[in-house]
Amino acid sequence: MKTRRPPVISVVGSKNSGKTRVIEILTNELTKRGYKVAAVKHIPKKDFTIDTEGKDTWRFANAGAKTIVAVSPVEIATVEKGDTRGITLKDLAKRCRESDLIIVEGFRELLGGNLEVPKIVAVKNVDEALEALKTFKPIMALAGLGPLNEVPLGFPYINVLENCGKLADLVEEFVGKKGKIGA
Repeated sequence: MKTRRPPVISVVGSKNSGKTRVIEILTNELTKRGYKVAAVKHIPKKDFTIDTEGKDTWRFANAGAKTIVAVSPVEIATVEKGDTRGITLKDLAKRCRESDLIIVEGFRELLGGNLEVPKIVAVKNVDEALEALKTFKPIMALAGLGPLNEVPLGFPYINVLENCGKLADLVEEFVGKKGKIGA
């Protein structure tokens, strides 16, 4: 039986534009509405690892294990060691197949111009919004953590601190078009 890939939405923007906060607020609202949300974070720092040197899971990887699963009373963490430079959207989606929606932060090169993945662009000011219009396609909405005096025509701007429901409504409309499972 073939499983369907959950719909994907990308949250993009410049450094410190509020991407993480937008995802946090949006995830909270969508979860309240009954969605199972997966969040994927791109960490481009070259030597970053989620694993802690010297701990058992690190020791397993250091010994050669390519997949390490750590289980505690409240979570399961899977660490997969390997070269991720060629990772695809399909690879990411496989890891989130039990979700109704995948929200991705970052992966500008992988998703920036992908016309199948709508973007929510986190912006702090009009200049960032105008730059985003040149860089990202398609744009679902511009979002931020405060008011924006001017908004480029054709795109809604949503202050997520005041009206996250409106952003969640746009996402629900997209998910509905892609066919929601579960919830």
